[in-house]
This record gives sequence, C-alpha cells and structure tokens, in this order.
Amino acid sequence: MQKDIRNYTFSGFEAEILKLKLPKYTAKQVFVWIYQKKVDNFSAMSDLAKATRVTLEDNFIFSDLELLKKEVSRDGTIKILFKLHDGFAIETAMIPDKERLTICLSSQVGCKFACKFCVSGKNGFERDLSVSEMIGQLVAGQEHFEQKITNIVFMGIGEPLDNFDNLLNAITILTDVKALSFPKRKVCVSTSGLVPKIRELAKRDLGIKLSISLHASSDKVRSAIMPVNKKYPIKELIAAAQEFAQGDRNPVTFEYVLLKGVNDSQADALSLAKLLKGYNFKVNLIPCNAGNPEFKALEESSAARFLKTVKENGVVCTLRSSRGFDIAAACGQLRAQHI
Repeated sequence: MQKDIRNYTFSGFEAEILKLKLPKYTAKQVFVWIYQKKVDNFSAMSDLAKATRVTLEDNFIFSDLELLKKEVSRDGTIKILFKLHDGFAIETAMIPDKERLTICLSSQVGCKFACKFCVSGKNGFERDLSVSEMIGQLVAGQEHFEQKITNIVFMGIGEPLDNFDNLLNAITILTDVKALSFPKRKVCVSTSGLVPKIRELAKRDLGIKLSISLHASSDKVRSAIMPVNKKYPIKELIAAAQEFAQGDRNPVTFEYVLLKGVNDSQADALSLAKLLKGYNFKVNLIPCNAGNPEFKALEESSAARFLKTVKENGVVCTLRSSRGFDIAAACGQLRAQHI
C-alpha cells in the first residue's frame, strides 16, 4: 500500500528509505525536492537514479487537498474550504498584515470540546487530521498568495493538543531546516486548556509559542462557556501555563473573547489582571464574531475600557482588530455553511 510522503518527518522517512534498501542520502535529496523546490512528482527529481524514482513511486504518494470554496475579505483575509480524501471538509485562513502573512491551520475535522461561542464543534467531531493534511493546508494555502507565509498558528478547527502526536510531527516538518525551515518562534499552538498535554508540550521545550483560550477568570463563567474547564479548572491551567513559560521561554498568550454581558465588566477586567499578573503571560482580547446568536459583540468604547483596566493593573494586553467579518472568518463558519 502506498503511503503519503508528507506524513513523514525526516528521520521517519530516512527509516523508510533504509527499509527499501535505498541509499540513506536519498531521504535528504527527496526532502529538498519536496519542501525546498516544491516538487510533488518523483519523475521530476532529476538527481535520483531512475530505479530509485520507480521505487519511490511504487511506495509513496503525494495527496492533495481539493479546493471547495475560497472567500476573500475586503481587508485581504482569505478563508479556504478544502475537501479531504474521504469527503470531509476543513478550513484554512490566510491573514495578511503589512510584512507578515499568517496562516491559520485546522488540526481536526470538527471538535470535541464544544465551546459555546465557537462554531467548530457545532456538528460534532469526526476525526483527527493526518500530518500530511496539516502540512498540505500550508502548501496549498501558499498558492493563493504571492506574499510568503511568515507565521503559522494551529488555531483553526479542532483542538491541536487532542491530536498530539500528529501535531508534533507536523511541527517537526515545519521547523526542520531539511524541510520547511520555519523559525520556531513563528509557530504557535492554541489550546482550549488540556492541562496534561500543555505540561507534556512544556517538557518537549520545542521553542514554539503557546496560546490558551481562557475567556473567563472564574471557574463558574468559564465552565458555562467552555465545558473543558470542568475537567481542567483555571488553577490547574495557570499552573501548567507557568511550566510552559518558565525561564526565558516565549510568554504564554491568553485569548479572551469579549462577550457582552458575560465576561466584559470592569470587575472581570480586574479579576483577569489579578489572575495573570506577575507571570510570563500576556492577554489578547478578541472582539466577538457573530458565529453564535447567543452572544453579542462589545461596543468599541467598552472594549477599550476593558483593555485599559487590564493594562493599568500590570498585565501586557492587546486588543485584536476585527478581520474577515464579511466572509464568515470565525473558526467553523465556512464549514458549517457547507455541511
């Protein structure tokens, strides 16, 4: 049975090459062709012996993502819906900002964690994405921009840390100088708060960034909008985040969607600052996207006041600008329209 070649890290592919009785250096040659020369056809790999190319064609394939829909926002944001080999669909977002181009990758088809303000889990969970399907989003996404992708965030559909092994292998390929060679500090993983996996990620010391969806500073409110908090409450989450951000590592970013009448009061702002002050943490405030009619966005003046309070009480805090609101840019919205 042929295997998808983009599922392999360099060391994994090297092991496969040796099993096939091919020269060990073949692995490096092939990785150069795939990831640096952007070639997805073994017959075009001219520095490989013909017999080697035939062996590779017999044993490996390049899987492609099929473009189902592409939406382009007035602000330049692009949302792409890809069809997978088994008919499921996933989303990828491309967000340009001056010299930076960020790609937002999905890690699962659907999501198990059912955060109330997010559309991703509305239709349940189907399966994990393979390494190739995560890498394939970047490869296919780059084709839609002349500007080079500079930043990668695993912040699309799914919970990345729930697909842990495939995520680690994808990150290895993304950051390996023999593969895509992205700077580690330009790769960020977002999680709803899977405490054991955050701790395991901290032990790996990969040099990447971590973003945690917090969205409330009390267990009562957070459990109401994020069921994962019932298993991993805030105290445990903060302790795990401290482990990840220790020493001279990158600060942990806490994402906080401002939901009118839910988590947006001045008392909430003070509580948030008290919770995070004194650690290698920062806060990213996010305007609510109308993905769920149960929640309403905060007025700009109120959001600015919340921001000011958090900053004045000793926590680094920014307010994200709204991007792609005219193209169903929030996680899961485009896929929900397709299902």
